[in-house]
Amino acid sequence: MITAAMNITGTELTSWLASVIWPFMRIGAMFAAVPIFSARSVPVRIRVLLSFFIAWILVPVIPRPPVIDLISAEAVLISVNQVLIGLAMGFILQMVFSAFVIAGQSIAMAMGLGFASMIDPQNGVQVPVVSQAFLIMVTLVFLALNGHILLIEVLAESFQRLPVGPLVISHDGLWQLVSWGSNMFVGGMLVALPAVAALLLVNLAFGVTSRAAPQLNIFAVGFPVMIMVGMAFIILTLPSITDHVSRLMLQAFTLINRMV
Repeated sequence: MITAAMNITGTELTSWLASVIWPFMRIGAMFAAVPIFSARSVPVRIRVLLSFFIAWILVPVIPRPPVIDLISAEAVLISVNQVLIGLAMGFILQMVFSAFVIAGQSIAMAMGLGFASMIDPQNGVQVPVVSQAFLIMVTLVFLALNGHILLIEVLAESFQRLPVGPLVISHDGLWQLVSWGSNMFVGGMLVALPAVAALLLVNLAFGVTSRAAPQLNIFAVGFPVMIMVGMAFIILTLPSITDHVSRLMLQAFTLINRMV
């Protein structure tokens, strides 16, 4: 009787650990790659506790994983699959934020502020000041639109579409992920297009002026004018940031649903 009770208790314990550990791996991998949560300013302990808390909440509403030995080759394969799925989901949203970094870099190079860089607190690399301003605005818009709540909802749906198990993302899903990278550059250029086009026209005007009046010091006059025109068009295009963020976020979440 005691042996039978110990066997049942061990099976139940293994089943409970599997139902928490594997969702925790997918959620933790996503938080390690997704914007905002993966920032260096967010401590690793906070990400781990948040991942475990969400996994613990989702356990009753997601399909139960297969009951297998946690110390086995099949368990290692399932763990690797969950990590890859979480990283892929976080990487898609990371590309959305990178689109605005690209837009800021394009505008900064056109207006002559490409040398003015500062440390990006999220990725720990130097980006132009304009890119940093866009990144802060996009982060605030993402939180204002409840993007973090929608992210958790999509994460919960991923367990219904692609339950914990030996299943992996299909080749079509991975190819869609790679192909969607072009949207990052397209979205960045759409954000930067008004300012870059205006600065190009200003450059053409200065080029004509320098040919008509060679004695005019274009470098002394053109540099502050380029900065003022660039700043003016950045301010004028600020209301459209919300539309660009919403469109790219909708495309990203749609891609995540198709991929899983």
